[in-house]
Amino acid sequence: MIHTISEYLQDNWLLAISTPIYTVLIALEVLLSNYQKRNFYSLKETLINFWLNIANTALGLSIKFIILIVLHWFFSYHFFQISNPILYWSVLFIGVDICFYFEHRSEHFSRILWAVHVTHHSSPEFNLTTGFRSSVFRPLVSFWFFIPLALMGFQPLDILLVDAICQIYGIMVHTRYVKKMPQWFETIFVSPSHHRVHHASNTIYLDKNMGMVLIIWDRMFGTFQEELAHEEVRYGITTPPEKPYHPIHIIFHEWKKLWNDISQKGITWKQRLHYIFDAPGWSHNQSSKTSKQLRKEQLTIKH
Repeated sequence: MIHTISEYLQDNWLLAISTPIYTVLIALEVLLSNYQKRNFYSLKETLINFWLNIANTALGLSIKFIILIVLHWFFSYHFFQISNPILYWSVLFIGVDICFYFEHRSEHFSRILWAVHVTHHSSPEFNLTTGFRSSVFRPLVSFWFFIPLALMGFQPLDILLVDAICQIYGIMVHTRYVKKMPQWFETIFVSPSHHRVHHASNTIYLDKNMGMVLIIWDRMFGTFQEELAHEEVRYGITTPPEKPYHPIHIIFHEWKKLWNDISQKGITWKQRLHYIFDAPGWSHNQSSKTSKQLRKEQLTIKH
């Protein structure tokens, strides 16, 4: 058994390096949280977080070969290639990060993609294990956003490697113990403060700070929001799932709600398509509202 695990870690060196770091940091955060009686962790939420990560990993590994075939097919039509290794990896990092930004943004502004992504946001807690609370079906979505990189001459395995490295950083910002980083860092990189905003259900914070490593894309494309001292973050989603600890329901609860919306009687096919592809919260009768509508309504009330 130990020999098998050792062989697996040798073949997956990134996992071998990151796992001890995760283990130590999570243990320290748990101990500190319990010592200070902050209750940042609960057993049920932590178990669900790891269950979702296992399900995501299992799906990702099962279709990895197909993903590589698709990306290699597009790579065979690449229209240029960078030969300088420093430039190659630098541009690839920037490319992966901006591709993730647009993937992530799409997941927040298209209901069907939100159904994939919502599991990552459904926890009312925010700690390092929340970073492992994976969107189970993300492997079926993410690689399509990497196709432009394959066409630009980046090797599919290199794309997936850089994505995995960026995901490690993305996990590390799921903490409430780092209040603010230096201003230069907060200007360029995603910080724990930025990502706390992203996991908030407060109206002002909804659908903000989509970046994984670099926050500059949010600043450039209008999705940036500072964490405000007078607006304490409420974690989770605006409508919490009915069975938050059910291992199957937690994956499919938004799909069930989506089906209920599109199967309503008396609505048009155009309205059904809106429910599928429009932003989460869109409704034909204003029974629910998008984040944009909620913010507009909040501003109207204030004025």
